[in-house]
Amino acid sequence: MATTTLSIVDAILKEVYESRIRDQLQSDTTLLTRIPQTSEGVTSDVGGKYVVFPIRTRRNHGMGARLEGEILPTPQSQRYSPARVALAYLYGGAELTGQTMELAESNEQAFTSALDSEMEGLREALQKDYNRQLYAPASGVMSTANAAGSTLTFVCANNEAIWLEIGMVIGVLDASAAFVDISPAAGSIITDIASTATTTTVTFTGATSAATASGDQIVRKNSQGKEMVGLTDIVANSGTLFNINPATDPVWKSFIDANAGTLRPISEGLMIGVVDGVRRKGGTVTVGMCNLGVRQQYFNLLSQQRRFNVSAAERDFEGGFRGLAFSTDKGDIPIVVDIDSPWHKLWFLNEKELKLYQEMDWSFMNRDGSNWQRVVATDLTGAMGFKDAYQATMFKYCQFATHRRNSHGLLADIDHPVNNI
Repeated sequence: MATTTLSIVDAILKEVYESRIRDQLQSDTTLLTRIPQTSEGVTSDVGGKYVVFPIRTRRNHGMGARLEGEILPTPQSQRYSPARVALAYLYGGAELTGQTMELAESNEQAFTSALDSEMEGLREALQKDYNRQLYAPASGVMSTANAAGSTLTFVCANNEAIWLEIGMVIGVLDASAAFVDISPAAGSIITDIASTATTTTVTFTGATSAATASGDQIVRKNSQGKEMVGLTDIVANSGTLFNINPATDPVWKSFIDANAGTLRPISEGLMIGVVDGVRRKGGTVTVGMCNLGVRQQYFNLLSQQRRFNVSAAERDFEGGFRGLAFSTDKGDIPIVVDIDSPWHKLWFLNEKELKLYQEMDWSFMNRDGSNWQRVVATDLTGAMGFKDAYQATMFKYCQFATHRRNSHGLLADIDHPVNNI
């Protein structure tokens, strides 16, 4: 009988699954379906991979009216600033035991089923986390504590738990010690997420070196400061983004309508105010993204006013989107739900000014000739060796960016039901 080699297993993996993972990652997430992705402009430089593009921040104001014989206006010039976008490096891995690999020789169908289960699970995890990063800050912070916990619990507001899941390997950053990771070297694993009317308690294995306290943060283990830039950083009116500081270039600001953390009812007046704020900066809003709770409040608003047939207000838009319409003098804007959108926020985006840069799409790491690598482990005595198991890793070098930060807006602090995430 011929021996099954890793090259045969590689062929099954690549032929059956690689293109499917790429295709589904592009189509199964809400925000991703409306953002163009490109490898154009991605270059390598010392220290990593980047995209660099210039933005215009000031007009040429060398103009003016004069009387006969007067000196003409002094010539001026436009002002440009170079935006430098560093790519983030994202990874996901799957592991199969040697015993499972043997099925490829004796029962290819059984092996394919096992492989399908592992790769489908990896696909779903990558998809979910990729979409989360489109909203989250590049710091990688997924939750911030608002009360004291223990070495095995983390207490936060309900809206701070939307990106956490059971089984997630996390690091806990200590706010009182310059956000040092106080979780074990291998991380802590979430085992339970229990919510009351106002708070959520996250329970995990792998005790932290000190009890958690208000201000502490949860990240994916060892991912802090390494994730993609998200809307939290992009749609803002302060903070340096892509090496451009709005304190120096004030045009590099989004329009923000917040209420200092105090929740308030949604209204068409507040919504049109943000749309107009973006318009005054030269942008055109093409979509509104929110969670289910904000969408419900807007739906209730349409029902109460009875100026619209609510069923007719929910309609199909370009690109296969369906959502409630928000009418402006520049046309209707779809208000679309994304489960990963943070609570109490309605993002008004100009999709033409958003782009996902990528060197390539999700691919298997096989620079040494194989998709599968032998798993190295440490035994109880501390000795290192190989396990009877193999690991496949997928990777993607990418970054979420905008060419015009001032073409987006945010309506924050919107009140909505707690149980409608």
